[in-house]
Amino acid sequence: MLTVEEAAKLLRVGRTTVYDLIRNGRLASVRMGRLRRIRHADLADYLSDLAGRAGELPRP
Repeated sequence: MLTVEEAAKLLRVGRTTVYDLIRNGRLASVRMGRLRRIRHADLADYLSDLAGRAGELPRP
């Protein structure tokens, strides 16, 4: 399981962006008491979804 900071580093974005992804339901996470953790599989699913969306972009 990854911390929000670790996930942000892997995605090369800020912590706030990861929290926004979680809040918007685009990235699944697990609460452990007051802490938030992200499963490796959920991060992989997010990246897969992101890659799928990239393929849907209109071509000029």
